[in-house]
Amino acid sequence: MLKLYWSPRSRSFTTLWLLEETGQPYERVLIDISTGAQKSPEYLKINPMGKVPALVDGDVTLAETAAICAYVAERMPEAKLAPALGDAKRGKYLQWLFFAPSCIEPAILQAYTKLEIPSSSAAWGSTAQVFDVLEQALETGPWLLGETFSAADVAIGSGMNFAIRMFKMVPSRPAFDRYLDRCAARPAFQRAETIAAG
Repeated sequence: MLKLYWSPRSRSFTTLWLLEETGQPYERVLIDISTGAQKSPEYLKINPMGKVPALVDGDVTLAETAAICAYVAERMPEAKLAPALGDAKRGKYLQWLFFAPSCIEPAILQAYTKLEIPSSSAAWGSTAQVFDVLEQALETGPWLLGETFSAADVAIGSGMNFAIRMFKMVPSRPAFDRYLDRCAARPAFQRAETIAAG
């Protein structure tokens, strides 16, 4: 059985939601980051970076949210959270899955801290460019792959929900509001929210 190491109000929500989308049982291990439990010697053996989430599946241990999303989507193909190898949508799926940590997260941080970085130096370009690209993709929706919901929507929807609705770090846009409403209407999202609320 998959074992998820997680903490509320953190990037763990993404993997919590994803695992709920699979409909399969999994074990949750709460890591209280408010007490520094993520820096304990025991947990550092699971994730040397001392962050949540982390996932253990038998002999496999991995961290990093997008990696966990990719792993679970492929480990449980019956959940249909990723296009199969050879599917024309797979390239865009991978692009959006990794757009979450490589573009959206730094853009959110830049917007929140008001850090000035020349777009030619920032790997994500600029905050405005990231959100413009995402908005354009969502206008054709309802999901990033059109009619197909995927783990990429979990990764991006979770991050955008965190930045826009939970912590008000980024201003919303109508396309984002519609997308986040669709995400929040999913039963798995609602179950994950209930679990995270304790």
